[in-house]
Amino acid sequence: MRPWRVLFVAILTLLSAGVDAACLKHVASDRPMLWPAAFGFGEVPPGNVGITYIGHASFLIESAGGVKIVTDYNDYVRAPLTPDIVTMNNAHTTHYSMSVDPGVKYVLQGWGTEKGPIEHDLTYLDVQVRNVPTNVRDFDRTRYNGNSIFVFEMANLCIAHLGHLHHRLTREHLTALGEIDVLMVPVDGSYTLNIDGMIEVIEQIRAPLMIPMHFFSMSGLQRFLDQLKGTNTKLDYTVEFNPTPSTMVSRESLPRQPKILVLPGH
Repeated sequence: MRPWRVLFVAILTLLSAGVDAACLKHVASDRPMLWPAAFGFGEVPPGNVGITYIGHASFLIESAGGVKIVTDYNDYVRAPLTPDIVTMNNAHTTHYSMSVDPGVKYVLQGWGTEKGPIEHDLTYLDVQVRNVPTNVRDFDRTRYNGNSIFVFEMANLCIAHLGHLHHRLTREHLTALGEIDVLMVPVDGSYTLNIDGMIEVIEQIRAPLMIPMHFFSMSGLQRFLDQLKGTNTKLDYTVEFNPTPSTMVSRESLPRQPKILVLPGH
């Protein structure tokens, strides 16, 4: 590792030791929101977060300190690298793996049991990862604590991945989440929460930037976007289709108006 990078990571590690788990209130600006990322599984500039949509519910999230995270790590869709941290929201074959790469440093399972949730609060270099447990619907029963919303804090941003969310959020869920800047949203409308319910959830959270995931075709994605446009929503959304699966986000680039950013793939 280059000397300047070692120093940079060391400074970030010291600063992160005092980070509060509650997400900071987002501040919008008039600057251009996003641009196609050129990092390509590489270095991310200070103050930025790299996000790459791998497919299904999996994203590669990269910090300026060099931390690499893969969400919903599974054997169905794999990142072309070994991440430092993997999260697995739900005990379903396309959302978890029993054969995690041995090079992964931290494996965060998102499901607990009916007796109690699993809890995570991990700080690694310039990244903090925590979870908010939710329930899962399994045929004719409820699997309590079967899913986690993972929250990733870095670069003064709070990024939340809803995972396999099956219900609207309570006041307790929203308090535990805090202010979210980037929200990764499942929009299939059937295997997770129905579209009307998911629209209500994103209006509960009110993140400036939302990235759709867990859709199985472009027509399925379009159904969500059309219903969002046709619903009497509390927020005025814009939709942007990114030309690449990768983008970078910073606090200064957060949009003033809520935006749906579609990254290629499904």
